[in-house]
Amino acid sequence: MTAAATLLDLDDAFARALPDLATPWSAAAFPDPRLVVLNEPLAAELGVDPAALRTPAGTGLLVGRVPDGVRTVAQVYAGHQFGHYQPRLGDGRALLLGEVRDVAGRRRDLHLKGSGRTPYARNGDGKAVLGPMLREYVLGEAMHALGIPTTRALSVVATGEQVPRERLLPGAVLCRVAASHLRVGTFSYAAATGDAALLRDLADHAIERHHPDLAGAPDRYLGLLRGVADAQADLVARWMLVGFVHGVMNTDNTTISGETIDYGPCAFLDVHDPAAVFSSIDHRGRYAYGNQPSMVLWNLARFAEALLPLLHDDTDAAVEAATEVLQGFAPRYQAAHDRGMAAKLGLDAPDPALAADLLELLHAQRVDHTGFFRALSAGSARDLFTDRAPFEAWAARRDALLPADRAAVAAAMDAVNPVNIPRNHRVEQALDAATAGDTGPLHRLLDAVTHPFDDRPDLADLAEPPEDATPYVTYCGT
Repeated sequence: MTAAATLLDLDDAFARALPDLATPWSAAAFPDPRLVVLNEPLAAELGVDPAALRTPAGTGLLVGRVPDGVRTVAQVYAGHQFGHYQPRLGDGRALLLGEVRDVAGRRRDLHLKGSGRTPYARNGDGKAVLGPMLREYVLGEAMHALGIPTTRALSVVATGEQVPRERLLPGAVLCRVAASHLRVGTFSYAAATGDAALLRDLADHAIERHHPDLAGAPDRYLGLLRGVADAQADLVARWMLVGFVHGVMNTDNTTISGETIDYGPCAFLDVHDPAAVFSSIDHRGRYAYGNQPSMVLWNLARFAEALLPLLHDDTDAAVEAATEVLQGFAPRYQAAHDRGMAAKLGLDAPDPALAADLLELLHAQRVDHTGFFRALSAGSARDLFTDRAPFEAWAARRDALLPADRAAVAAAMDAVNPVNIPRNHRVEQALDAATAGDTGPLHRLLDAVTHPFDDRPDLADLAEPPEDATPYVTYCGT
């Protein structure tokens, strides 16, 4: 363990700063940990030798076998789950290993998922199975390659156990790297305790971690609200541009950092559909693709409510200040989305009406979201439409706005419009094969989605949408 411990200098800064939000706890013992996949580029970012993590000692560290003196903790937080407040959630099957400084000097959390029951486990067994942990690995790397802020997986380790679900499945532990694991639900929990000092300490910790320029400023807590709102507006705009559907946008899955977190019932659009829902438990479509901007704003309102005691001694003044920040969300989101759509369409400047008309057209004719934009740059988009006349009328409007150098336009479009996304049916195929012991399809899929803009003939099958229209259903990672 010495080599791994030296390479991963784990700091328990969160537990020291906020002991009321951190319960010391240890990972379960696992019979036969075996590394399934290791993110070597991410290890390099962390300044860790991948070879050390491939040793038995390194693999043990990745399932929670920490050296003496390292304190692992389960974090406690609340959450609004599908709009319903749950006052005490927390890391039911997860542990914060600690924080490290990466090679750029940034603080990064290392967090385990599937490491066993904690005091917050409720009725769960605290375990995770291989398929969902590999899903989080694949989706996080795809999002990172697309330039979307995200948590990322350092590793997935099979535990040597068979975990009972609908059938016995191989157990696994994921090691996740994040700018932090502070969530809107963390603030809701602190506010609900009524402990003003705890709430202030948490807000100061978040500012130190994510907005150090605000430290000591008289309006720093309002600045924190504004910073988180801006980060989330930019994040959800990026989701919408690539057709990503998170699936479970509860407040405990909304980060203060503005990173995407918790890839459970998530998916990418095939055909463009604002009402697309892939989660097996989202029966009313609360977190449908088209609802994501309004749901992020709803979550931010819960964040603002938690911060009210810090914003002003007078409640009415605090509400007024918070409301002004929240009212800035929609224009911030729309501006980010408009800029992104302009780039996807090859325009020098946004044309919101043109973009909105296109999305309605894609929906009406059930056109593939990702494939359309690459076809548009290649000049073959008309072939995707059953009724071509409406598209050709729209294309004429766009053509009138394009710069003269069409080759440069196409190249710029191809730099922002991916060929490869984690196609839902290909993800399932790769996960099924890996669960059965064959990781070849998984690594092939990773090769594609970590080079999303490269048009490679040898991976062309992974870019194609599914042939059938069977509804795709995902489940919370278990």
